[in-house]
Amino acid sequence: MNKTTYRLLNLRSFMKREGISAFIVPSTDPHSGEYVPERWKSRRWLTGFTGSAGTAVVTLDKAALWTDSRYFIQAKEQLDDTGIILQKEKIEGTPTISEWLGSILASGDKVGVDGEVFTVSEYDVLKAELEGYGLCLKSVTDPFNEIWTNRPSVPDSKVFIHDMKYAGESAKSKLERIRQKLGGKTILVSSLEEIAWTLNLRADDILYTPFFVSYLIISPEEATLFINNNKLTPEVTDYLKDNGVGTKPYDNVFAELGRYECPVLYQADKTNHSARRAMRKPLAGKSPIGEMLIFKNETEINGYRNAMEKDGVAMVKWIKWTLENVPKGGQTELSLAAKLEAFRAEQPDFKGISFESIMGYAHHGAIVHYDPTPETDIPVKPEGLLLIDSGAQFLDGTTDITRTIPLGPLTWEMKRDYTLVLRGWINLGSAVFPKGTNGTQLDALARAPMWKYGINYLHGTGHGVGQFMSVHEAIDLHQFRMQWRPTPLLPGMIITDEPGIYIEGSHGVRHEDTMLVVNADFTGENGKCKNRGALTHESSEASGITYGPYYTFEHLTLCPILTSPILTEMLTEEEKAWFNAYQQTVYDRLAPRLDEEHKAWLFSVTRGI
Repeated sequence: MNKTTYRLLNLRSFMKREGISAFIVPSTDPHSGEYVPERWKSRRWLTGFTGSAGTAVVTLDKAALWTDSRYFIQAKEQLDDTGIILQKEKIEGTPTISEWLGSILASGDKVGVDGEVFTVSEYDVLKAELEGYGLCLKSVTDPFNEIWTNRPSVPDSKVFIHDMKYAGESAKSKLERIRQKLGGKTILVSSLEEIAWTLNLRADDILYTPFFVSYLIISPEEATLFINNNKLTPEVTDYLKDNGVGTKPYDNVFAELGRYECPVLYQADKTNHSARRAMRKPLAGKSPIGEMLIFKNETEINGYRNAMEKDGVAMVKWIKWTLENVPKGGQTELSLAAKLEAFRAEQPDFKGISFESIMGYAHHGAIVHYDPTPETDIPVKPEGLLLIDSGAQFLDGTTDITRTIPLGPLTWEMKRDYTLVLRGWINLGSAVFPKGTNGTQLDALARAPMWKYGINYLHGTGHGVGQFMSVHEAIDLHQFRMQWRPTPLLPGMIITDEPGIYIEGSHGVRHEDTMLVVNADFTGENGKCKNRGALTHESSEASGITYGPYYTFEHLTLCPILTSPILTEMLTEEEKAWFNAYQQTVYDRLAPRLDEEHKAWLFSVTRGI
C-alpha cells in the first residue's frame, strides 16, 4: 500500500464517522492565499500532486483531482498508480465537481468540507450546485488534524516593520483612508496581503511571500490584529500601539466576531465560511483595501524601478554565465536555478526569491508551471530552448520575469514560436488605450499573432505584482485574461505581459515583463504617442486628444531578449523599432551598474535588429 492509498483510507474512516459520503480538499488556507503555509497543504499531502492549484474530491470508493492546464502533464505523472482520476478543468467533456458527485452519489448524501479553507463565495456556490443534485453540503472539523501525523504548526516567524522609505505612507494614514471608505462600518480583513499593506508589516510565514498569518478587524473606533503573540517583538508591539492597533491571539478571532452586536463587513471571495458563521450580523460587501493597494505611490514606483535594475543586473550575469557554461557540461535545471538565486543574492536588500523558479529545459518548458525537483531534474545541453520564469523579493520591490534562452541549434518551429510570442509581447507591451479599457479588452493583442497560426495558450497573459508583497497581486482585479475582468487599467497599476507557446514533448516559449500603467504622452512627431517604446520615467496627460485620456505602459523589467532565434521577416518595421528601443533602454539603465566585461556583453546582445 503506497502513502496516498493509506492516507485516503484514513480520510475515508473519518468520513464514515462524520456521516459524509464525499470530502473536498482545496489547495487553500483560511486566508485564501495563493501560496499557503505547510500546515494547510493538505491536498498535496493527501494526493502527492505538488502543483499549486488543484482540488481533490474523495468519496468512499473513488477519488479525483481537478487542476488547470498549467499542470495537466505534471498531474498525470504524479497521480499515476494512486487511483486518483485526473479531471482537466475547462476542457470539453470534463465534469465539474458538483456534476461528478451528482452522478455517483445518492440523493440525500452529505458532502463535507472544512469551512475554514473555503471562502464564503465558494461555499455558497457549491452548496447551491449540490442541492441541485439532491446533495447536502456540511462543514466539518478539519480531518487533517487527526489523520496527518506530525502536521506542521501555524508559522511563527517574527514580524518586522516595512520602513516608510519603501512604503511611502504610514499605517495610521492608511487606516484613516480605509475608515473613510468604510463610512462607519466595521470590517473583518482576512487577506494576508491586505493586512500586510495596511499595517506596513512583513514576515516570513509564507514561502516566497513576506506575509504573516493573522486577521484584522477595523472598526470606526479601533483596530485589532489577531496574531500569535510570539510573532511580535517589543518594537513591533510599540509600533502597533503608536498606530492605534491592539492585538489578540490568532485563535480568538471567531469568538471575538461573535461579540460584535453591529454588522461586520466581509468580502465573500476572501473570507472563509467559518468566519462568517461566527458573526452575529454578517454583512457581505467589498473590502476597499484591495482597490487601494493596487495603486502605487511615487515612493513605491521608484522602489520598483530600483528593484528591477538590481534584478536586471542579476539576470544579465546569469544569462552570460549560462551561455558560457552549459557547453562545458555538468549543468542541470536545478544547478542553473541555484546560480540565478546566487546572482540575485549579491544585490542589496535581497530577501529571497518571489516564487519557485520555473527552469524548464527542452520538453519541460512546455509545462507552464514546471518546478524542477531532484526527481525531475535533467541535464541542460547546448541545444534547444531553456525557459526561465523567476523573480526576487527586494525590500523596495518584487520582480517577475520570464526569458527563453537559446542554447544552441533550434528547429524552424522553435524559431517561429519564439518570434510569435515576441510579437504578442510587443503588441501588448506597446499598447496605447483610452481610459476605461480593461485587461480583457487588451488580452487579444498578445494572442493575435499566434492565432493566425492556429496556436493559443490557456493561461492568463498578465497579473498584478506587489511591492515587496505577493508576486500575484489582488488576483481578481486587474489582469490580462480572456475571461472577463472589468477592472479598468489606470496609472499607478502594475501588471505583467507574458504570452507563451507550449508544445508538449518538445519546447516552451514565454517572454515576460512587469509593467507600470502610465499616462500617454502625445507630444511626439505628428502627435503620435511619444512614450510608446521610449520607456521614459515621466509621461504627461494627453491634451487635445479625442475621447481621452489615453494610457500606455512603462516596462519596469530590464533584461535583454536574445535575438538569434528571431525570424525578423515576421516582424513589422514598427515592431522592430519598438523592440530596438526597449533593448537600448535595457542597456542604458543597466550599464552603469555593470563591470566592463558584462557591459560589453550586454552591448553586444542589445544591438538593434
